[in-house]
Amino acid sequence: MDRRTFFGHCGIAALGAHAAAWSAREASAALPLMSGRRRLTSIGLELYSVRDAMRRDPERTMAAVRAMGYDNVELLWSFGNFGRSATQVRDALANTGLRATSAHIASATVLEGWEQSLDMARLIGHEMLVVPGFAADTVRSLDDWKQWGDRFNRAGEVARRAGIWLAMHNEPEHQRPLEGRVPFEVFVERTDPSAVRLQLDVGNMTMGGGDPLAFLARHGPRCWSFHLKDVVADRSRDTDLGQGTVDLRGILAAIPDLERKRCFVEQEGARDAMASAKRDFDFLAQLEF
Repeated sequence: MDRRTFFGHCGIAALGAHAAAWSAREASAALPLMSGRRRLTSIGLELYSVRDAMRRDPERTMAAVRAMGYDNVELLWSFGNFGRSATQVRDALANTGLRATSAHIASATVLEGWEQSLDMARLIGHEMLVVPGFAADTVRSLDDWKQWGDRFNRAGEVARRAGIWLAMHNEPEHQRPLEGRVPFEVFVERTDPSAVRLQLDVGNMTMGGGDPLAFLARHGPRCWSFHLKDVVADRSRDTDLGQGTVDLRGILAAIPDLERKRCFVEQEGARDAMASAKRDFDFLAQLEF
């Protein structure tokens, strides 16, 4: 079962954690170089990238992720904490020095028990809860997408009162026209920027036939979190960063207020996920833009 199917049908799993303290270095996502160009100085990892290792041994995997250089991870509430209790997740974050500024949640989470979920997010130290997709039978028409937009507006208002942001993440199928429109664009237009933010997955947008740079030109101020993903030439799958066709340098340079935003590596189809995660970190750590 892939992530989109899983998140479309699963509810929220209990989590608990606390965030590690901020340092001056961690407070900035990008710093200038002497040349006038920048590099990312805070790089996160979406834990779906290393899901098999997380299932085998979450604590050891998170320690290995931190040792690679990552300082932030994106959790997966609907994966049931990879078999660990809320306390164990909290302790693993604290013991490794990782932060978890966001998590992916099931779409049903915003419809039931939302305030309880927000309480949980505050305990962990999340800034944002992100829905990665919807069950296929709930987005059959543009009216369905508009209805989800209205639901997000209401849930987002509640989240803001709790000090959390609700966000939507794009999948490749969100770019495929429906009734003559791109459904993700319809959703963006329907949602209120004061209540709902966007997590732009640049690889997913590319695989779906979209243009992440053009999307940033239209909606850059709405995008506050990013999945950095590269894509092979035929757009059939992702690949190691720097080995595909996505203009990662141009995209990072085009992100407004990047120093205030979050960037997460995600590679969904790597043969050796841990090795790819390390290569991806090394690539980003050296990338000037």
